[in-house]
Amino acid sequence: MTVRKAWIVATALVGSGLGFVMLLVVGVYMTAGGIAGGAAQGAVGLAKGAVPAAYQPLVQKWGNLCPAINPALLAAQLYQESGFNPKAKSPAQAEGMAQFIPGTWATHGVDGDGDGDRDVWDPNDAIPSAASYDCSLAKYVKDAPGDPTENMLAAYNAGAYAVIKYGGVPPYAETQNYVKTITTLAKSFARPVTRVDPSKQAAGAITYAQKKLGTPYLWGGNGTSDQDGRFDCSGLTKAAYESVGVTLPRVANDQYNAGQHPKREELLPGDLVFFSDDLGNSRAIRHVGIYVGGGYMIDAPKPGAVIRFDPIDTPDYFGATRVTEDGAKALPTSV
Repeated sequence: MTVRKAWIVATALVGSGLGFVMLLVVGVYMTAGGIAGGAAQGAVGLAKGAVPAAYQPLVQKWGNLCPAINPALLAAQLYQESGFNPKAKSPAQAEGMAQFIPGTWATHGVDGDGDGDRDVWDPNDAIPSAASYDCSLAKYVKDAPGDPTENMLAAYNAGAYAVIKYGGVPPYAETQNYVKTITTLAKSFARPVTRVDPSKQAAGAITYAQKKLGTPYLWGGNGTSDQDGRFDCSGLTKAAYESVGVTLPRVANDQYNAGQHPKREELLPGDLVFFSDDLGNSRAIRHVGIYVGGGYMIDAPKPGAVIRFDPIDTPDYFGATRVTEDGAKALPTSV
């Protein structure tokens, strides 16, 4: 959004009694200046807390095993497969954090920690095995035209033969979607090296949330008529972005992965801001609000309270996400 467009929106909203938040929007956008400049591509640093602290060193180390992968991409795969749950097991008998089926594990499982066994349930083996498997696939398709990382992901989904046959990502909707999903999701796990593009839907999401000011909090509230239009924190943020055509997951710790993560000094109105008692693990996030500028957010804070403005600079401030349509679509339906 340009400053001029932001001012036009703000002027219209002032006339309808909705000026406070949008004046903050204008001020922050003017301060941000020419913030648009494209998201970081190929970044190998991990965003703060995006990977649980217990696994971050493993993901950082093994994510650099070969040129076709990076730590953010490896993190995206692990999140997509299991939500970093080392005990995950699917109906298809895929096991562990990296969701290997027994036959694939027998061939590609590695003893990552050198303790003499290969344990699919142990992240110290599962994470190195996921990286090793990716790199093996990359070798199989190294001579195929196109992007090596995309070809590796396509081989993971459709098999190396299909990538070789079609000279790159094959024309299968499922495979093309898988490649886009993982590469998009990886942006949420990467530490941006440039400023992040402003959200196109931010002003509309803020407007929706502001109209709910004063509404009583309801645990599990989605704003439906049978709930008297009440919300909890993530119900409010989900509904606000749904009002502008972006579908977020229901819970706060999954909403964190719906886009890249601007620094505190780079926040813009419409960014989601998150809070946790464990600042090293995004899976422990327990609260979310919508940033409106000036150090404030709109949030549904707790039972007995109403939707209101609250400051964000508290000891439990975790970080922020600049929501994108592609980022939201890339998230798994359940992890």
